[in-house]
Amino acid sequence: MIKFKLQDIVARKMHLLAFLGMLILGLQTVSAQEGISLEESKKAALKHSNAIKNGLLTIEKAKAFKQEMLANYFPTIEATALGLYGPDDIISPIPGILPNGIDNLYSASAMATEVIYAGGKIRNSNALADLQTETSKIRAEQAVDSVLLVTEQKFWQLVQLQEQQKVLETNEAYLNELLKQQEDLLEAGLIAKNQLLQVKVNRSELLLNKSKLENLRKLALLDFSLYVGVAYSPEMRAMADFENIAPPELKYTEPDLNLTENSNYQLLEKSISASQLRTKMAKADLLPSLAVGFSAFEFGSFDNTLASQFSGLAFGTLSIPISDWWGGGKQRVRQEKIQQEISQNNREDGIDQLKVAITQSWYDLLDAHEQIQYALENKALAEENLKVYRDNYDSGLSNLTDLLDAQAMAQKAQSNLINAYTNYQNKEITFLYRTDQLDTPAIEGLK
Repeated sequence: MIKFKLQDIVARKMHLLAFLGMLILGLQTVSAQEGISLEESKKAALKHSNAIKNGLLTIEKAKAFKQEMLANYFPTIEATALGLYGPDDIISPIPGILPNGIDNLYSASAMATEVIYAGGKIRNSNALADLQTETSKIRAEQAVDSVLLVTEQKFWQLVQLQEQQKVLETNEAYLNELLKQQEDLLEAGLIAKNQLLQVKVNRSELLLNKSKLENLRKLALLDFSLYVGVAYSPEMRAMADFENIAPPELKYTEPDLNLTENSNYQLLEKSISASQLRTKMAKADLLPSLAVGFSAFEFGSFDNTLASQFSGLAFGTLSIPISDWWGGGKQRVRQEKIQQEISQNNREDGIDQLKVAITQSWYDLLDAHEQIQYALENKALAEENLKVYRDNYDSGLSNLTDLLDAQAMAQKAQSNLINAYTNYQNKEITFLYRTDQLDTPAIEGLK
């Protein structure tokens, strides 16, 4: 085996130390023009999101519906006017009564009606409008949380690809140095050509993966830019730091399965209330309704041939839907009662699913942190293994194949650590999302 000069060995030791020092645990700082932070991404996404805009519009729509229902508490007023003209007399002359015929007429009337009792339908309609407004507000808040969740997921996907690029760049530099060494040795006639080809094959595979990864990063960056509403630039980087990730037990408490403050639970409760109100409204259609009103009208002719006449009257109406007691009205009530039972069953299933999802997200978060610890340990072992094999190779105690295997193992360990870090970030945002603990940047018009 080849024995290298002392200065060559020292130089390669220094290169190895530099290689190990380049292993990435976080992103390097980039200029503001080329980088975007997670906080900046969230603010941009909240301003840009059409889902949030639609959520706010839905609240306005619900408020308009509430005003519509409130109008039912006030009288309904109608006014009509009619004018007639005929080339011949509309009313022929009547001797002794109407000496001249009438060829024009007009009439005007107004009527006001106030519902006194409608079986509680008006009251329940207003309660349903209030419920719809409350539901719209909850859904609008959920839209904000959903945008924050997706923004973080896309952000950390971009970070993951960037970090994987750096792993490949570091290992490319290592293989380049090893390739240069093999070229020198081959030129000196100290090794066979197949050893040089081994390094070239590994390096070519790495370069191919590097090219694929760059294309994936650009695609992820375009997707991210379109979602958060920032200008796309191939040079833009997501700025993040993986250091000092504390165990979840130190940051959060185990989730409480009392769901009263959970937005999804609140929506389930609202669905039950809405179903109950619809049942009451269906029952109201079977009850009598009472209304009172006043009507005034005036008629005459434009040329005063017929003197103007004015009259007014008050009235009351009582409507009893007798046929609905055994017909369609009764069946509508039955349908609403069945739907109310369905809503209750869906509520129970929904609560169970929420509890399972929240508990799962907690254990997923704990597991993700454990994966980081194992990945750190494996990376350290793989680096030490590579160092040992490099020392042995430089000393002529191991072959090139073993060294390349050790390099590939170290590269995989580095890659796994990056995956473990980004996986933890995704599990953390999912946990916060499911437990309604997301922090929303201060944006005007949002919660």
